[in-house]
Formats: sequence, C-alpha cells, structure tokens
Amino acid sequence: MQAPAAFSWPGTVYGVALNDAASLAALGPAAHQPPYKAPPQAPVLYIKPRNTWAGPGAAVAVPTDAPALQMGPALGVVIGRTACKLSEADALAAVAGYTVVNDISIPSDSWYRPGLRQRVRDGFCPMASEWVPAAQVPEPDALTLRLWLNGQCAFEASTRGFVRPLARLLADITAFMTLQPGDVLLSGVPHGAPLAQVGQAVAVEIPGVGRLQHSLVAEEVPA
Repeated sequence: MQAPAAFSWPGTVYGVALNDAASLAALGPAAHQPPYKAPPQAPVLYIKPRNTWAGPGAAVAVPTDAPALQMGPALGVVIGRTACKLSEADALAAVAGYTVVNDISIPSDSWYRPGLRQRVRDGFCPMASEWVPAAQVPEPDALTLRLWLNGQCAFEASTRGFVRPLARLLADITAFMTLQPGDVLLSGVPHGAPLAQVGQAVAVEIPGVGRLQHSLVAEEVPA
C-alpha cells in the first residue's frame, strides 16, 4: 500500500538504458566502434514523459508501424526527498518506495542516444497506481522481475544483474543532476524481455512490490 507522503507522484519518470550486464554484453564489438567507441562510463538516461503514462488495466495502443512492442519489466524507484550529490553510502535514504512499471518501446538496434521516437509513444509507460515503502523492500538489488503474456510466464530476471546497483546508480545520477520528491527512476530493463503483440494481455510482477496488468490493442487510424 502507498505510504503517506508530502509529495505528489509521479514527478519526472527517468529510464536507464544498458544498466543490465547482459544488455551491454549483447552490443559486442559494436560498443567499441563509432558512434559508441567505448562502453558508457556514466548512466545512459532517457525520459518517459506524461503522455506515456498509463495506469493498471490500461489498453495500450500498438502503433500501426510497429508489428510488435518490446516489453520492459522494471522496478520503479520513487524518490522521497531532494537528491543531489548523494554518496553511495546514503543514497538509499532518498528512496521513499518502489513500484512496478512496464517500460514499453518499439524494438530498435541502436542504444546511442536512446531514440525518443521508439520510447515516448502514448501509453508506453504503464505504472502501478501504488508504491510500497522502502522499508518493506530491504534488498532492491535482489528482486525477481516476471513478465506474463496471456496468463503464461514469458520472462523472468532479477535486479541482481545490473551494472550499477541502486545505491551506485543514484549516486552517479545525482552527481550531475538533482532528483526531486515524487520522481520515479526505472533502475533498468533486463536483457531478453520478449516482444508482445496486439491482443495480448500483459502482466508485470515483482514479488514484494506488486503486480501490474494491462492489454495491447490496435491503434485507431483516423478515417
């Protein structure tokens, strides 16, 4: 259940690309070639703006130019106080709680400057309507993420495989930008999450945090 808070949420929703070790490894030699030239030395961020937000039970429209969408089960980290230049040792004290998110995108092979066109379509960020207090999630770096399609478990991963554990991720991000109370940071999408198509029912589950369900429908084309 959502804890009492002196802030409204969501504020700004930030995603983090390539925070999963397997995702980074999948780039292979491309990570050392232009335009990358080297694996990223800092968090690779993007924003999921307000038009992408959708609640539990939403019917997310699949664009006509995308035969399938990339699912992105993710832990949403709800910021509880102004967070600037946090040390890794005290970074988790800035976290109010956690929620469940599906960071949807149109499949793309490029991670260089993550493409907004693929990530910010309407409804592409379904989120649970509640968050659980941080005290109820003592190990955010050891949570199981499950994705269900039409009632069948299609994917399972863990936050354990992330390049930057949450405390380090928060320290690295707040070294150059301030996070505000109510902001939501998606700590990373595990590599290998499946594609989903029109007509499928989707659920994202994080035991101890919650479960989010939504559907995928065809985009309405104006007459």
